[in-house]
Amino acid sequence: MQKENLLVEGERILRLNWKDGFTIPTSKLYPFQWNWDSGFVCLGQCQFDIDYAIREMNSLFSGQWENGMLPHIIFHSENEKTYFPNFDFWDSNVNNGAPNKPKTSGITQPAVHGFILEQLVNRFENNSSIIEFAKHLFPKIVNSHRFLYKYRDPEKEGLMFIFHPWESGRDNSPIWDESLNRININPEDIPAYQRRDTSIAPTDERPTSDQYDRYVYLLQLGKKYAYDELGIFQESPFLIQDTLMNAILIKSNNSLIQLGKKFNFDTAEIEEWNQQSIKVYNDKFWNDDIECYVTYDLRGKQQIKHKEIGGLTALYAGIPDQNKASILNKYLQNLHNRGYYICPSFDVDSPLFDSKRYWRGPVWPQMNWMIYHGLRNYGFEETAEIVKNDLIELVDKLGFYEYFESQKKVVSDLNNGYGGKEFSWTAACIMDFIKQAD
Repeated sequence: MQKENLLVEGERILRLNWKDGFTIPTSKLYPFQWNWDSGFVCLGQCQFDIDYAIREMNSLFSGQWENGMLPHIIFHSENEKTYFPNFDFWDSNVNNGAPNKPKTSGITQPAVHGFILEQLVNRFENNSSIIEFAKHLFPKIVNSHRFLYKYRDPEKEGLMFIFHPWESGRDNSPIWDESLNRININPEDIPAYQRRDTSIAPTDERPTSDQYDRYVYLLQLGKKYAYDELGIFQESPFLIQDTLMNAILIKSNNSLIQLGKKFNFDTAEIEEWNQQSIKVYNDKFWNDDIECYVTYDLRGKQQIKHKEIGGLTALYAGIPDQNKASILNKYLQNLHNRGYYICPSFDVDSPLFDSKRYWRGPVWPQMNWMIYHGLRNYGFEETAEIVKNDLIELVDKLGFYEYFESQKKVVSDLNNGYGGKEFSWTAACIMDFIKQAD
């Protein structure tokens, strides 16, 4: 397919998934508005109608809680019954600060909105609507970051924690296995439930039933404490300082600092956050043996020693020094030379690697977008082009799917990608890669 045709198809998908104010990731599998999905979706929407991007963000932030938390799902419709867990299962209104309308989930997702807003402002700096919108949204994004530092970092280290894998965006990554396995499920711990995802997507591409039981357990734990972080911090068996969550937070802090200077806003608080966070990120997450940043298990008081894609997002945030960045670049080059599309979401040499099952090995579009820009931060233009072109090649061959096979020898026999089709962030990332190269 010619690049022009990819652009046309990408726009068609984003318009298809537009629901008069917000975008769903894909029909049937994800029928509501997702937090970080919407951020990346704006990269595509702004190519054909900047008003879509403005409305997308405003719609997302309509679900922001009084404490600043930006939920991972906004349930704009209470009549849609094809998704589990739906708004009634989350019961987020056990927390008095959650909005009654729209209904939301009770957890958050990666804080991409700061750097997405900076992207929009830089591209449309002469558009008064964007500048006015950015000044309006700026304090709301700051408040969402303040929530993470205030409520998700009770020991004031400079690193936030997650208490549910869904918050990380990498639901079933092997890095969560050991922490999840310390949860002993008793029948009375979780209510009866019925998954919807495995009736829509192949079972071997989705998290297992055992993992899902643990997801529901942690959801119930959140409700038990009315989604109050202190109670969760004290009891949750799953308590993680994640590389990706913190790298994206740092990157968005950087973007807010730049925007604040442009608008003459006070950024002292944000600068203090980043000064502490970048140092402790390097000190606590880098592992010399693995030669990558690794996530930290707060409950187990140890690093989770697996090489996976979250550690590479530090490149986008400008966290590593040139030496560490060179090590990460060499890792990606080696994967390319060994016959992998880059970047697989998990260590291809681990027995836990599964190139088909969600976050245990496939290639993810939005991750390639961040890694591409991260590599360019350090001057690794050749590897960055490979990352970009690998995604374009996969979409061209297999379609606009949610995620993709990472082994080239396997892709040669495939006709489609994995997960949901006509996927919004895939369309947006492809459109942005192609348009920004023009």
